[in-house]
Amino acid sequence: MSKKIVVLLLVVLAFSKLTGQEELGYQVPKKELLDLVDVDLAPAVLTNSDNTLLVLLSRSTYKSIATLSRKELRIAGLRVDPQRFIGSRTTYYNKVELIDRSKGQSKQVVTGLPENPLLTNFRWSPDEKKIAMTHTTTQGVELWVLDVTQGKAQRLLSDPLNATMRTSVTWLKNSKELLVKFIPKDRKPLIDQTAIVPTGPKITENNGEKAQNRTYQDLIKNPTDAKNFTQLSRSEIRIVNLNGTQRPFLEARMYRSVQVSPNGDYVLVDFVKPPFSYLVPYYRFPRETRVYDLNAQQVETISDSPLQEVLPKGFMAVAKGKRNISWRKDEPATLYYVEALDGGDPEIEVPYRDAIFQWKAPFDAPPQKLTQIKNRYAGVVWGNASTAIIYDRWWKNRNSKTYVFDPSKNNSTARILNDRNYQDRYSDPGDFVTKKGKLGETVLALQGKKAFLLGEGFSEKGQFPFLDQIDLSSLQKNRIYESAYTDKYEQLYDYNPKTKSLRVRIESKSEYPNYFIRSLGKKKRLEQLTFFANPFKKLENVGKELISYKREDGLELSGVLYTPEGFDKENPNPHPMILWAYPREFKDKSSAAQKTNNPNRFLYPFWGSPIYWVTQGYVVLDRAAFPIVGEGDEEPNDSFRTQLVANAAAAIKAVVDKGYADPDRVAVGGHSYGAFMVANLLSHSNLFAAGIARSGAYNRTLTPFGFQSESRSYWEAPEVYYSMSPFMHADKMKTPLLLVHGEADNNSGTYPLQSERYYNALKGLGATTRLVMFPKESHGYRAKESILHLIWEQDQWLEKHVKNKQTSLKKINTKPKG
Repeated sequence: MSKKIVVLLLVVLAFSKLTGQEELGYQVPKKELLDLVDVDLAPAVLTNSDNTLLVLLSRSTYKSIATLSRKELRIAGLRVDPQRFIGSRTTYYNKVELIDRSKGQSKQVVTGLPENPLLTNFRWSPDEKKIAMTHTTTQGVELWVLDVTQGKAQRLLSDPLNATMRTSVTWLKNSKELLVKFIPKDRKPLIDQTAIVPTGPKITENNGEKAQNRTYQDLIKNPTDAKNFTQLSRSEIRIVNLNGTQRPFLEARMYRSVQVSPNGDYVLVDFVKPPFSYLVPYYRFPRETRVYDLNAQQVETISDSPLQEVLPKGFMAVAKGKRNISWRKDEPATLYYVEALDGGDPEIEVPYRDAIFQWKAPFDAPPQKLTQIKNRYAGVVWGNASTAIIYDRWWKNRNSKTYVFDPSKNNSTARILNDRNYQDRYSDPGDFVTKKGKLGETVLALQGKKAFLLGEGFSEKGQFPFLDQIDLSSLQKNRIYESAYTDKYEQLYDYNPKTKSLRVRIESKSEYPNYFIRSLGKKKRLEQLTFFANPFKKLENVGKELISYKREDGLELSGVLYTPEGFDKENPNPHPMILWAYPREFKDKSSAAQKTNNPNRFLYPFWGSPIYWVTQGYVVLDRAAFPIVGEGDEEPNDSFRTQLVANAAAAIKAVVDKGYADPDRVAVGGHSYGAFMVANLLSHSNLFAAGIARSGAYNRTLTPFGFQSESRSYWEAPEVYYSMSPFMHADKMKTPLLLVHGEADNNSGTYPLQSERYYNALKGLGATTRLVMFPKESHGYRAKESILHLIWEQDQWLEKHVKNKQTSLKKINTKPKG
């Protein structure tokens, strides 16, 4: 063999080792883990307005990789199945059951469903006797209706619906007819991009305006995309009768939402129109909003909004003009909308930021200004002619206000009910209880001037959800009910003031969540509605507790600690440990220190959870508090790295001091911003034996106009962007890091390139790392094959680099390295 051939072979071998490519099929984890992953989910539950009928919707726990591999168009911020005209990532249900409380607790399986059903878009009829839904076939989307009084489903017609944008099915008030979006008969075929010979370059231009947009994905990229988007989003609206007949209503346009007025006389529609954009998703394209009567005659053009490529800088920036256009739920046919009083610019100082207006059909009189609010509009709950609740919010100081106002008066002064830091969970007064009103719409539940609030009930002593009655005149409160459980968690869903009953869900560490009716009248009782079994019996004896500890600067922290079955807490033997967390920014230490985990919640190991490994001899500290605090003029991220390491050191020390964990064998993991946290911790501390980072972003210069809760641009705070970017500090990585990402991640900022480039940097600098890219997966993973392989990868990594690592019981260094 010649010297040249030998040298060539050595080069090839060296290059093969350097690239580290591995052709590996989908793997399955060991049986103990597989049995916890491959389980059936309990059904989702729909209820009618008085909770007398429950609809149980069952589905497959995971999709298949074959399903995710269907052709998909990613365009204008949408992901669409171009053959069936529905979202390509839609969640489908395959079984429907009914529980009629008036007939006892037995379940009735709905008959008449299609073979291999793929059901979604469930909509109650106004009289609550029927549910409209869609079924997706191999060819398209069909309209079906379920008669809940008989427990039978039937297909209304086979004409293909267009379910690509927003609502596809809307009931008319007679409960006999529906407004349905169909694929137009004049639809042109989609253009195959691969078959096109370019006729010129793609050109975008800016004439000096500042368009500081986030890093959106799946945008329109060229004229062909624009043509395909038009064909995908165009629909014609027809009126379909339950007897299967239909008639035209509105001609083909790119319709988004369709809303029927509470009295049933008018239809509010909005639709997208050109020019499109290469910079922003479809919901910021030009949009027109119109009102029609039921004879399809246009009554009024409510709004004609331009393209929103350019907005003022800041998280609270909004467009000028009308926004949040909808019907008042308590009036027969009155629209409301919101307009900015500061031009949509948060940098402009004004006493009031937003105002809410109303406009009564048939719109022959001008709109009326109802009231104005100090911060940016965040929602409204209509009550009656003289009572409504309105919310606002301001990001910079985390302020939120709740007001009550009289919508019968123009320019009325909204009275503040609550003025608080929305991150202060202990002071959260709860959400107002609503009911089905006289017009069939959801309105504020009122008894005279008294309303009701359902609250989460977090406090220093634990979580005790509550029901309060509030007098909207005197603001006096009366606590009607407070959950007294100290060994269970009771979630309050809704309250019926007429029957004095709550619909609740009760669970414990080992009891699967089930629904109940809690009667609060003279005969207090608890009626169980569902009897879902626990699919995770193997975790019933796992230890679970909420632990509290202090950061080096005295800030109170907490997390949920899991210990293996049979773990001896009196005479513990140090185990390998997994720390799992997600950083959150705060503007005050008081809110950051609050305990918002309930240890009595059911032990539910979803696909992304670290809890699986408690069965493999690990102690797991999950949902560990990782606050990043910036008080006053200081922004949280000004000291991000220092606080991050301090949070981690405090968490590890708390578990090690109990004697539960071996400080030499601690892993850290996180998803999305949690993955970003992991990479930073491994780069700037020596606390961990290994890390797992899933679907993260690692180079913040690729998101230059802000990320997460960072509102400053790269050019305003370059040192912050540099300091926080693990990519810039890849040379400091000395700890084994498993990187995982979906190849089709469409989350803003976490495109797959982030993991690919970070891995290349780590590999080039000699770090121990592994990159797993899941085909067809987005920011969260859906295919069963992907999830089983993910569990296998994580288990292999933990076994090799954590569990079987040699230990020396080191002293924890709380100082960042470097």
